[in-house]
Amino acid sequence: MAPKVSWSGVFPAVTTQFKPDLSLDIDATKKVLDGLVRDGVSGLIVCGTVGENTSLTREEKIAVMEAAKDAARGRVPVICGVAEFTTQGATEVAREAARVGLDGVMVMPALVYSSKPHETAAHFRGVAKATDLPVMVYNNPPIYKNDVTPAILASLADCETVVCFKDSSGDTRRFTDVKNMVGDRFVLFAGLDDVVVESVMLGAVGWISGMSNAFPQEGETLFRLAKAGRYAEALELYAWFMPLLHLDARPDLVQCIKLCEEIMGRGTSLTRPPRLALSEAERAEVQAIMDHALKNRPVLPDVGLIKAA
Repeated sequence: MAPKVSWSGVFPAVTTQFKPDLSLDIDATKKVLDGLVRDGVSGLIVCGTVGENTSLTREEKIAVMEAAKDAARGRVPVICGVAEFTTQGATEVAREAARVGLDGVMVMPALVYSSKPHETAAHFRGVAKATDLPVMVYNNPPIYKNDVTPAILASLADCETVVCFKDSSGDTRRFTDVKNMVGDRFVLFAGLDDVVVESVMLGAVGWISGMSNAFPQEGETLFRLAKAGRYAEALELYAWFMPLLHLDARPDLVQCIKLCEEIMGRGTSLTRPPRLALSEAERAEVQAIMDHALKNRPVLPDVGLIKAA
């Protein structure tokens, strides 16, 4: 039997916090996690792209998993990103996530190697067979180069632990293609911030969001408005949010999101190399977008958002 999941709503791709010497700041990371849960998000993703997975050691990834488990305290599901060079390495991280007691893993294609479609499928199948945790397949071809097409995903329909598909391709037609191929076999998640409303309209029941790190209540409200079909209200909020959401689609999305988080007093903008700080001009650009957003920050419609205790 495939594991049943009730994942839905906004799951911020949480940033990993560093000290000035760029060592892992686990206390600050835990504070970020707790703040997001208190502000009403529906789940947490750690060690994803925004969490700088590939810049962390195995031991640091485990420390972040443990911090997330402790911060969530069962209030929301916690999923850990798995981004490794080999299938064997990915299975080992997935097993660590299970040992820590997380609720699932978000598996990226094997990094560096540009795989053929059947190799891409075999990687996900290998990880899924090695764990009883629910597996979310993560597709982000602009960043990770290997494209998990609807056909590749459909070929995994017999793999019981593969339960969810996060698409960051920006091509929302893929949600319809997946449904046409395998119906409701997979839970669908939006993975690119600036197409979230369109994704929800086409069947996404969750959103793994970058900019909700800085604006968790706005993110959760936008998602709930779209899910409820309250499109007039959703589109008004979407228009305000869009300049910020576009930052999630840039190659330097992590630096941009962390800077916005810093401006909001929720974390720092420090990133580990090879990610370097934004240039003065880029920083000013993001600051201007934030200044405009904060000056015009809307009163949010009621969507039943309740802050966690």
